[in-house]
Amino acid sequence: MKPEQSLQSKILRLSDLHLQVAKWKEEGHSIAFTNGCFDILHAGHIASLTQAATEGDKLIVALNADASVKGLKGANRPVNNEAARAIVMSALAMVDAVIIFAEPTPKELIIALLPDVLVKGGDYKPEDIAGAKEVIASGGRVVINPIVEGFSTTSIIERMNKA
Repeated sequence: MKPEQSLQSKILRLSDLHLQVAKWKEEGHSIAFTNGCFDILHAGHIASLTQAATEGDKLIVALNADASVKGLKGANRPVNNEAARAIVMSALAMVDAVIIFAEPTPKELIIALLPDVLVKGGDYKPEDIAGAKEVIASGGRVVINPIVEGFSTTSIIERMNKA
């Protein structure tokens, strides 16, 4: 199999991901879930994803669709389109599945999948995280990763624009 074909196999639609999650759970695996734009992948993202992967046997990464990124980050974003971001994300060894979501938050996706662990980076409180209440109600837990200081996509873009 060509590498790009195997990478594509990690990028799933909800119906396929739902089946994959059911299979993983049947096999006894715990599921961790995280989300974000991941526009220009940097060391802060890698640290966060690495930590998220330690929270379960399988890691699902939900990527904001292009329109969602534009709404969150501004008219000049994303730098990389959703297909490119999904390929990059699927190339990471710690990521088991990638899904793109178009809604403002991944709440409905989280409710549909009910991961064992919901991982979010930043300075959130669990009650402010989309889907946290539902994950906790189903017996799961919420983990908040601290932001790795000194890394942000916005600051990378600003430095590039000054060069």
